[in-house]
Amino acid sequence: MGRGNPTETGNFILLGFSDDPDLQSLLIGLLLSMYLVTVLGNMLIILTTISDSNLHKPMYFFLSNLSLADIVFTSTTVPKALRNI
Repeated sequence: MGRGNPTETGNFILLGFSDDPDLQSLLIGLLLSMYLVTVLGNMLIILTTISDSNLHKPMYFFLSNLSLADIVFTSTTVPKALRNI
């Protein structure tokens, strides 16, 4: 008997949260507001780092890169979740 996990998954299906239209509109509103706060907060970090010359240091450069990565990640996953609701 070999060691390891023999199970394998080929795809992933994201199911909707609820079939209730009132609950769906609430979930869409919550996800959309969290998405907007995330994107605006990360844009604020990037713009602050770019505009202030005292923040042109490696730490703030990597913070800007993390903010950009967070914007890209949320911009790909949240619209898919909203579409599935």
